[in-house]
Amino acid sequence: MIDEATFRRESDKALESLKQSLISAEDDDAGFEFEDNNGVMNILFENGSSKFVITPNTPIRQVWISAQATSFKLDWAEATATFSLAKTGEDLKTLVQRLLREHLADPSITLP
Repeated sequence: MIDEATFRRESDKALESLKQSLISAEDDDAGFEFEDNNGVMNILFENGSSKFVITPNTPIRQVWISAQATSFKLDWAEATATFSLAKTGEDLKTLVQRLLREHLADPSITLP
């Protein structure tokens, strides 16, 4: 397990990168809105059907995503210097992109 300072630094960097990508995709009228509330990221869908919540969990050193009635827990992968989902190997941005595509049934959504 990485130490707390490293986790905070790396999770802040990863979440800021994701935030910028979501803002860019949101500008493309992708069918969702992005909000950042004190470190908790919310993706709200225009049809009001649901939302995704993305948050760092410092005590456990994971980034958590609540989406599609599922909890995704991403661990720090030192080899790739990314937060990734052990089950699929997807990094944070790739996973969120896939979840957005699935939820909105829009394979063209891209998180730069």
